[in-house]
Amino acid sequence: MAFDSNDNKRWFSGNEAIARGAWEAGVQVASGYPGTPSTEIMGNLARYEGVYAEWAPNEKVGLEVTIGASFAGVRALATMKHVGLNVAADPLFTAAYTGGRGGLVVLDADDPQMHSSQNEQDNRNYAFAAKVPMLEPSDPSEAKEMLKTAFELSEELDTPVLYRITTRIAHVKGVVELRDRPEVAPGSIEKMPGKFVMLPGNARMRRIEVEKRMATARELAETLPINRVDDGDRTRGFITSGTPYNYVKEAFPEAAVLKLGMVWPLPEKMIREFADSVDELYIVEELDPFLETHIKAMGIDCHGKDLIPNQGELNSFIVRKSIDPASIGDLFEPLELPMRPPNMCAGCPHRGVFYGLSRMKDVFVSGDIGCYTLGFLPPLSAMDSCVCMGASVTIAHGMSKALGKEGEGKLVAVLGDSTFMHSGITGLLNAVYNESYATVIILDNRITAMTGHQNNPASGKNIKGEPANAINLEKLCEAVGVKRVVVVNPHDIDECRKVLKEEIASTEPSVIISRAPCVLIPEEIKRKKPVYSTNFDNCTGCTACIRLGCPAISWHPLTPEEAVERGYTKKQKGYAEITEVQCNGCGQCACLCKFDAINIREAN
Repeated sequence: MAFDSNDNKRWFSGNEAIARGAWEAGVQVASGYPGTPSTEIMGNLARYEGVYAEWAPNEKVGLEVTIGASFAGVRALATMKHVGLNVAADPLFTAAYTGGRGGLVVLDADDPQMHSSQNEQDNRNYAFAAKVPMLEPSDPSEAKEMLKTAFELSEELDTPVLYRITTRIAHVKGVVELRDRPEVAPGSIEKMPGKFVMLPGNARMRRIEVEKRMATARELAETLPINRVDDGDRTRGFITSGTPYNYVKEAFPEAAVLKLGMVWPLPEKMIREFADSVDELYIVEELDPFLETHIKAMGIDCHGKDLIPNQGELNSFIVRKSIDPASIGDLFEPLELPMRPPNMCAGCPHRGVFYGLSRMKDVFVSGDIGCYTLGFLPPLSAMDSCVCMGASVTIAHGMSKALGKEGEGKLVAVLGDSTFMHSGITGLLNAVYNESYATVIILDNRITAMTGHQNNPASGKNIKGEPANAINLEKLCEAVGVKRVVVVNPHDIDECRKVLKEEIASTEPSVIISRAPCVLIPEEIKRKKPVYSTNFDNCTGCTACIRLGCPAISWHPLTPEEAVERGYTKKQKGYAEITEVQCNGCGQCACLCKFDAINIREAN
């Protein structure tokens, strides 16, 4: 974070601003599961004094923790990405009935364009379905300030409030003005069983309160300062919110704009008055026609998804071109950059497992969400499905029941240690209980690597890096009934392949724990490790090392004449070379080389 010349201002990302806003709003308890683009909120919030912050095993647990804190009378924040809200939907829908005592805000980070996600859902629909208010900021400064409004609304209306950001808001930088944190009262117990115990009799009474609350929220929406009109040319008028507000202001700076900070419930009177004041009305929003659908339901004529794409991120060019294609001469079309294929890091322990699986063509590999999803890509091409967190185990089990023990093919589920903690344990329990024959591989790299190296219940540290209980994966697997549990070092390619063959051939549930730390965790970065170099005299161009897909190894093709010039035979099609500055010393390539062309040079 950079300091402004004014001590009261900082140059913050949206996520940093939200963390600061939570502290300034008096949040005392925060819980979440790391998921891009929301991850950095919790990591930053954990640095502030007076706030208890934690990484939860999954989003459902995180939300339930914060509901408990709200029941104890303190302000609480739950954070998650958009697919995480699917996991947390069960407690969310019931918390809409119970309300709380302290303010409860559920931050949801949507990911238009699917930069880091398996789908592109629009979670504004959750606010409508769960009957809770939703707020949506447009920049980091607003993200910080509006969060306080969210807590105030939560307490005034006695409801959880959804707070929606998108990838652009999470990661863009902006100037944020710092404010002080108010005095906060400690939590307390107040027994309110009629409000908090959702038996059908109580829930029916609370259902009535939900509708009363939403009616009050609709009235509040008409006067909330976060819903405002930017006056301008009324020939065209725009209704928008969140990130698209910035695109509208850039594409049509002269136009009148109704900016909605509260996207549910909507300020119907304000919308009608604005619509009546403009010649043509345009609804600009990313993904679903959420605003458009509800505005059209009011009987208001408008343009929206008939012109503007309902997929991917918008930008100023798309908005201008969609609405006024004849006027784009003064705007440039965004430059299309070449794609840079993602890849597992040099020295990644997951590579050894996927290399072994890539050599077993009769195995169906059910994958999961994590760095290891990259095992799907060439040259490994060793993943056949990937649906959602924890689904690898249950999909493999379902296939085992569809195929039967005498069915064709063999089944493997692959997931990481954090994903196993998140939602893999129950799948494994089911597989054992219902006698699956699939093999489960837990890729234990001691960290939640995909989202930036957050700790989890298996890593032995908490969110602040302090010592914490570390789950013993072997004993946990044995406790749910797995009799075959094997630990393997994935960097030992030969041993890894041997274990894979043995366990996959088994007709009972088995677990392979592939254990080696991520090369990018601080302990590994500091550790002295060997550096491998290429002995070009011995390289035969067999490409065995290239098939690992390691970014530290490059292939240099040769013509017959070039091969002879380098001292090779005419038949040698090329040679491999290790870029030593990229090498992380895992030794997997050396395991594969049968010609002594890869040697340890030194330790660094």
